[in-house]
Amino acid sequence: MVLDYTDEAERYDSSRGGEARAAAAAEGVLSLVPRQTRSLLDVACGTGIVTRRLAAARAGMRVTGADLTYAMARHAAARLPGTVVLADCRRLPFRDGEFDAVTSVWLLHLLQRPEHVRAAVAECARVLRPGGVYVTTVDKAAAHNVGSDIDAILASRPRSPVLDASSAVESYAAEHGLRPAGLTRFPGRGQGRSPRRTIADLRRGWFVTLPPGHPLADGFAARLAELPDQDRPRPDPWFTLRAFEKPG
Repeated sequence: MVLDYTDEAERYDSSRGGEARAAAAAEGVLSLVPRQTRSLLDVACGTGIVTRRLAAARAGMRVTGADLTYAMARHAAARLPGTVVLADCRRLPFRDGEFDAVTSVWLLHLLQRPEHVRAAVAECARVLRPGGVYVTTVDKAAAHNVGSDIDAILASRPRSPVLDASSAVESYAAEHGLRPAGLTRFPGRGQGRSPRRTIADLRRGWFVTLPPGHPLADGFAARLAELPDQDRPRPDPWFTLRAFEKPG
C-alpha cells in the first residue's frame, strides 16, 4: 500500500510538523545551497511549505516548484503563484543546465524501485548547471528510529526496501558526474511519535507494510496501547541531507 497524496494533501502539513518542521528543513537545505545561487528547482515540492521558505530566505533567488500530484501542487501554487509546475521527477520539463541548485526533500524514499530513484537523480543532475549543487534527503526511515519504547515495539515489523540509502544515492549521483559536497541534519520538529498517534497511523495505513486490519497491525496496536504516557510525544526524528556538486 502506498499513501494517496491526493487524499493526504489537505492534512499533509498539519500531520507532519507544520511550519516548525518546514522552517528546520529550509534552514538545513539553505546551509548547503551556495549564497551565489540565483535559480533553484524544488522537486517534489508538495504543498510548498518548505519551498516558500526557500524563496523568502534569499533575495534575488528565483525558486521553481515541481510536483506530480495535482492536489499538492495546487497548495504550493497558492503559496508561490506562477512558479509551480506539474511534473514527474523522472522526466522533468526543463532544459539541461537550467538551474543553479536542485533540491528534493522527502522524495527518494517514496519511489517504488531503485531504477526510479536512479532516474530521479539523473534528471536532477541533468537540469543542474555545471558548478551547481543538488541537495536531497537520504535514509528517511532510519531518521524515525529514535530509540524510544515505541521503536522497540515496532522493531520487528516488516520493512520496505530502503531506496534512499545514502550510499546508493551517492552512487547514482556519481554516475552522472556529481560529487559529494556536504552533509547536514535537521530535526523533524513536531513529529515525535506518541503511542496513541502511532496507533492512529497504523489504522490509516501509514506503515506501508502493515495494511489496516492486518493481524500484525492489530497486534502492534495492542502492544502500543499498553505503553505509558499515551499522548506524550517521544523525541523528534533527525533527517539527513546530502549535497552533491556538478563540476564546472
